Amino acid sequence: MDIRQITPRYAVSPQIDPEDIAAIKAAGFTTVICNRPDEEVPPSHQANAVAAQAQAAGLAFHILPLTHQTMTPANVARQRALIEESQGPVLAYCASGTRCSVVWSLGQAGHLPVDQIMQATASAGYDLAGLRPQLTAIEAQGGL
Repeated sequence: MDIRQITPRYAVSPQIDPEDIAAIKAAGFTTVICNRPDEEVPPSHQANAVAAQAQAAGLAFHILPLTHQTMTPANVARQRALIEESQGPVLAYCASGTRCSVVWSLGQAGHLPVDQIMQATASAGYDLAGLRPQLTAIEAQGGL
């Protein structure tokens, strides 16, 4: 498991195993968000399999599968709301953590300075330089 901290309340990870849930809970996370579509993984790693383990451990679990086509303002807003409504730290996962970083960045544009967003994701190992123009445009509009 490769958890990468973006902020004190938000971290991302590549695909997790259902068996990772105990360690995720021990690390202090209270909410898990699956941003990976089930079509990308075998049944053993699909959202419902991970959700069953998370819920049995007392963690909140949300399914918001994202692709380039579904990275819509509505889904960005939903991810932001899930993070804000969480009772504690959130771990979001996808194939590599990149989609989770992108959706977080889009949701923060207009709320945090673009340089701060870029620094947070870069510090976690995600180079989102190509997203800067879009973040700057969203910031100029006051957010999504």
